[in-house]
Amino acid sequence: MIPAKEYRDGLPGECHAAYDELLGRAVRTHRLDFAESTAESHMTASARMLDDADVLFAVWDGQPARGFGGTADVVAEARRREVPVRVIWPDGAQRD
Repeated sequence: MIPAKEYRDGLPGECHAAYDELLGRAVRTHRLDFAESTAESHMTASARMLDDADVLFAVWDGQPARGFGGTADVVAEARRREVPVRVIWPDGAQRD
């Protein structure tokens, strides 16, 4: 799920090669029509992802989202839709 045409440009430069590799390996992609990579485009992409999800695996510390469209918002939307949520947060992990 690619939330915006400029999504790659918003990633740190050192992530571009890994992003390109993963994108090249994808069997199928969904690209939204947003031009800019914004909180709105990311939340819309997450909601679209949930349309097809049987379960959401969330790497999440259980804290509120730092901005609209964060993990807490996606988990809340999944729960609202009654999509099962499995939270992954290893012992000792910390949010930066």
